[in-house]
Amino acid sequence: MIFLRYILFPIVPFYYLVTWLRNKLYDLEIKKSISYHIPVICVGNLSVGGTGKTPMIEYLIGLLKEDYLVATLSRGYKRKTEGFQLADNDATAKSIGDEPFQFYNKFKKEILVAVDADRNNGIKQLQLIDGKPEIILLDDAFQHRKVKAGFNILLTTYSKPYFKDIVLPTGNLREPRNGSKRANVIVVTKCPKNISDAEKNSILQQINPEANQHVFFSSISYLDHVISSNTNRSIEGLEDFTLVTGIANAAPLVHFLNEKALKFEHLNFKDHHEFSKQDILELNKKELIVTTEKDFMRLKQYESLRDKLFYLPISITINDEVKINKLIKSFLKTKL
Repeated sequence: MIFLRYILFPIVPFYYLVTWLRNKLYDLEIKKSISYHIPVICVGNLSVGGTGKTPMIEYLIGLLKEDYLVATLSRGYKRKTEGFQLADNDATAKSIGDEPFQFYNKFKKEILVAVDADRNNGIKQLQLIDGKPEIILLDDAFQHRKVKAGFNILLTTYSKPYFKDIVLPTGNLREPRNGSKRANVIVVTKCPKNISDAEKNSILQQINPEANQHVFFSSISYLDHVISSNTNRSIEGLEDFTLVTGIANAAPLVHFLNEKALKFEHLNFKDHHEFSKQDILELNKKELIVTTEKDFMRLKQYESLRDKLFYLPISITINDEVKINKLIKSFLKTKL
C-alpha cells in the first residue's frame, strides 16, 4: 500500500490543485456557504484517519449540555440508511453509524443525535423538530464548506501533524495545509502527557498560527476499568484476554495495556471494520474480549458476546481547559 502511494505521487499536484481551487471558490464566495443564526461548532481535521474527533465532540457535549440543548450532526459513516436520521430508541450502529451511536448511548437523555451526509439539510431538519437544539456540533465537517460554521476546531495528531504531511494520494491530507487558516482553534491531539514546553514551542513555530488562532495540546486518558453491557471490571484484574480494535490507530491503546504488563492477543482490523459472520464465530471462541467504545457499539448487538465483551473508556485532557472553554463560550454569547 505504501509503495502504491509513492507510485501515485505524480497525481499529488492535480489533487492539490483541485482542492485548492475548490477552497478558493468558497473563499471568494463564488461557491456559496450558508451561515446560520443558531451557533454551529465544527470539529474536523485536514487528514484522513483518526485525530480524536469523537473524544473532542464528547468534551464539547460535557462542556455545554448543562446549559444548552445540544445536537450532534454527523455524516453517519458506513450506516445502512440514507438521508436525515434522528436517533431514537430503535437506533443502532447500522442505522446511524458507530460514532453517532456512541454519542446517543452515552448522552441520549441529554442531547439530540442526528446524521445526514448533507449537513445543510441536517441543520434545517434539526431546526424543524419539536424541542429544536440551541447549539449544533458538526462532526468531521471541516471540508464540508457548504456550511459556514461559526466556530471551527481543527485537530491534528502529535505523531502525524498536518504541517509535516502532503495531500492525497501519497500523503494523508484531504486538502492543502493552508486550509488550517480557517480554524479558530487548533488542537494537537494524542500528545505525551509529559510533553515539554520546549516541544510545544517547537510545534507552535511549525504551525505558525494566525493572530486570531489559538493552539492547544491534548492527551488521551484511559480509565482504570472496562465496561460491559451489565458490569464493570478493574483493568488491574484482567488476565489473559483478546484486544479487538477497528480504529485508525490502535498504537496508543496497545502501549497503555503493555505498560500495565497485561497479557493479551491483539486482533487489529481496519477503521470502521464491519464484522462478518466469520469474525463473530471466531470471537465467540474467546473467553474475554476488550475493545474500544466505538467497536463496542458495533459488537454489542451479538448476544453470544454479551457476557465476555468489555470496552475501555477514554477521555481527553487539554492543556489549558479554562482558556479553550472561555473561547467557546465567548463565541456562544455572540450568537445567543
